[in-house]
Parts: sequence; C-alpha cells; structure tokens
Amino acid sequence: MTKKSFEASVLPRMRAFASQFITRADSVLVGFSGGPDSVCLLHFLNYLSKEKHFELAALHVNHSLRGADALADQKFCKNFCATHNIPFFTQKIAVRQLAKKWDLSIEHAARKGRYQAFAAIAKKWGASKVALGHHLDDQAETVLLNILRGTKAKGLCGIPARRPLAAGVEIIRPLLCITRAEVELYLKNNSLSCVTDQTNADDAYTRNWIRHRLLPLMAEKQPQIRLHLAGMAQELQDLFEEKNAGR
Repeated sequence: MTKKSFEASVLPRMRAFASQFITRADSVLVGFSGGPDSVCLLHFLNYLSKEKHFELAALHVNHSLRGADALADQKFCKNFCATHNIPFFTQKIAVRQLAKKWDLSIEHAARKGRYQAFAAIAKKWGASKVALGHHLDDQAETVLLNILRGTKAKGLCGIPARRPLAAGVEIIRPLLCITRAEVELYLKNNSLSCVTDQTNADDAYTRNWIRHRLLPLMAEKQPQIRLHLAGMAQELQDLFEEKNAGR
C-alpha cells in the first residue's frame, strides 16, 4: 500500500473510529510504552488533538523488570514527547513484589499494577480518557487466549473499545479498527521509530505463542481469521450491551 492510498483509506477509518470516543471537552492520557502500537497511537492522537482541540498527555509505566533496557525505553518515551511537545508522566512499579503480594503471575501483576498507575495519573492530571494502543490483531489474540483459558461467553467479546476505569475516567482503544500491519505502515509513512520489548518474542508467554504460532497456522487455512475473530467479538459485545440496556 502506498502512502497516498494509506492516507485515503486507513486514516479516515482511524479518524472516524477515534471520533466515537473523543470530544473537544476531553483530556486524553495515552499509555505510552514506546512500542510500535503506542507510538502510532500517540502520534495519531497528537495530530487529531490539533484538529479536535482536546488535551493530550502520555504516561510511561516502568515495570522494574528489564533493568537498563527499561530505562532506555523510558528515555525514548521522554524524548519522543519532548520532540512533539506532549506532557509526559512516568510511573515506576515493582511488578515482582506485586506478584508476590497479590499471588499473581508476573503478567497479571504487571497488568494490574499498570492499570492502577493509569488511574492514579489520570486523576492527578485530570484525564477523562485513558487511551491504549490495542489493535485488531490484539483483539483476535485475546479471543483465542480466552478460549484457551476456558472462558465463559463474555470472554468471546475480547477487548472492549471502551470501559470505565475509575470515577470520571474511561479507557478507550482508538486503534481497534486497524491491524498490526496497518500500525507498521503508519510508522513507516510517518518515519517514526519505536522500541522493542524482547519479552514479546518469548513464546513461553501464551499470548506470544498465539501470535507467533497458532494464528499464523490458522491463517494458512483462513487468511481473514483475524478479521473474523475481531468481527465476532464486536458482534457479541453489541449483543451484551443490548441485553444490559434492556434490563
């Protein structure tokens, strides 16, 4: 896809989808890891904020798991925000200690600690929305991950595009309308660099195994499997919302 065709087809879809969640009155805090998804999200919302006139800031959470690499990621995020004149926050959490305290796996403790940080900084800065960089491929992976874990029907809804985080604060996911490949095209078209978390290559983590092994195997039989899974999740989300609205 050329840059011209990308801007004609993908960017309008991104703008239309994000406009469902963000208004002029909002203050949006972006969860910013420095990875490709969050770089795409922050750069895109920075562009959109100038058009829709909402406030924007970024939060980087250091999980205290990767030593010097984590500090390098934090420095990258700080410099990126300075270059683009975006207010920047950072929060350090001790995930290994939290995992022991809460009796959780490292993965689950990191997620719980990260969302606590989102809520705390959102309250401190006055954010009405916390934007996260999950995309369509993440949605497909989440549906399969939930199936492997033995989910109930609601687990097939995958990742919600929006949900409450704390009083007056909502989580939104403006990139759920685009694929990982389209995220990478966005970075390429805008000459944006990012950082790479080496743990994303470790198939000991079930999500990585799904991403690197299971989904590619399924795609050999059905190339549109990611779109099909994400579409199913959205249909089920709509059904659950209709059911709850009718109560």
